[in-house]
Amino acid sequence: MKTVKNKTQRPLRVPLPRGKTVHLGPGKSGQISTEAAEHPGLKKLIEAGEIEVLDESAGASEGGGGGPQGHGTAQGHSSGGSIRRSGDR
Repeated sequence: MKTVKNKTQRPLRVPLPRGKTVHLGPGKSGQISTEAAEHPGLKKLIEAGEIEVLDESAGASEGGGGGPQGHGTAQGHSSGGSIRRSGDR
């Protein structure tokens, strides 16, 4: 996966293969597949300096460290289930 970041102060529509589009607000980012980064329309926006494409391989090592934090989130989700049960009563 790759991250696409809008470097402009206006919303952008980023064209992707197979007629798909990613809508990015000013300064916002989104994820695309590695294959989509080779799309000609996307390359035009990169050359114009409107978007930046970041490789997720650097973020993957950081994401590995976030794994244990994800488990904490799962525990929080379990407690959400008990709230749901009390709402069914």
